[in-house]
Amino acid sequence: MSNTILLNNRPKGKPSENDFKFVDESIEDLKDGGVKVSLKYVSVDPYLRGRMRDEKSYIPPFELGKPITSTVVAEILESKNDNFSKGDFITGMLPWKKEQIVSSEQLKQLRKVESNQVALSAYLGLLGMTGLTAYFGLTDIGKPQKGEIIVVSGAAGAVGSVVGQIAKIHGLKVIGIAGTDEKIEMLKNDFGFDDGINYNTTENMKSALKELCPDGIDIYFDNVGGDISDAVLFHIKKFARIINCGAISVYNETSLPKSISVQPFLIKNSALMQGFIVGNYQERFSEGIKKLSQWLSEGKLKHEETIVEGFENIPQAFIDLFDGKNKGKMVVKV
Repeated sequence: MSNTILLNNRPKGKPSENDFKFVDESIEDLKDGGVKVSLKYVSVDPYLRGRMRDEKSYIPPFELGKPITSTVVAEILESKNDNFSKGDFITGMLPWKKEQIVSSEQLKQLRKVESNQVALSAYLGLLGMTGLTAYFGLTDIGKPQKGEIIVVSGAAGAVGSVVGQIAKIHGLKVIGIAGTDEKIEMLKNDFGFDDGINYNTTENMKSALKELCPDGIDIYFDNVGGDISDAVLFHIKKFARIINCGAISVYNETSLPKSISVQPFLIKNSALMQGFIVGNYQERFSEGIKKLSQWLSEGKLKHEETIVEGFENIPQAFIDLFDGKNKGKMVVKV
């Protein structure tokens, strides 16, 4: 038997622990080509909230009464596959189930990772979907040029903190928006951001942005949506690029949020606004990981994470994302 976390209810507003259910499920027999694994680290991410809704999106919704899945790092306990051995570590999308069988077909979507080069949890952050999201969003859509100004919302989060560092590598002036003074200091002292804005203590975001970006904003990496992103629109420059990565400020809304019309700002400034998901770049993942690994080895990137211990604490760690309790990537160590 293996402890498993199911989606118990579809949340209305902010998720609660009642929306999750712990059960013990039997483990099937290991067949040829498959492996038996034990979860070591589990990634909790804001986008999972969207999958809890029963609506069409870029990825199918979770089913009620079925296990929730996310990106994990797992250790192989037993193998009947020539390409994987006992003691190997793999990463990819798997259910929130402590121990489980991974079929030969599932293994095609997973990759082996090394434990002697970086911390295993890094494969869920800087060297995983988080780092790849930051890398491809900024470089492919943002097309950063030395001397430009970028504003990053959700800057102290998993993706935002990496975006800012990559932007500095490209020679940009980087302004981060986060929710506490402590996080702003972390952005400047640890990640090399030039300045920051605490949205919880800033009465007028438009004025604050004007003060730090008097000549306008070239690139906006948007992780939050809502009022903060509306304020940025008033300061975008000609040919600005707006990268829509996430909208955590509205994920728990029970009705369609109201926002200002973006078209006049885009037309007036010949600006680009593009949404994306990291899966769009799946065929180029090796390129991104190679570049991120190089920068990490050169000391140009730092990996910040918030690690919560215990399989039983996965739901609460996920809920805590919406209160901004994480610095960098939120990971659960099983």
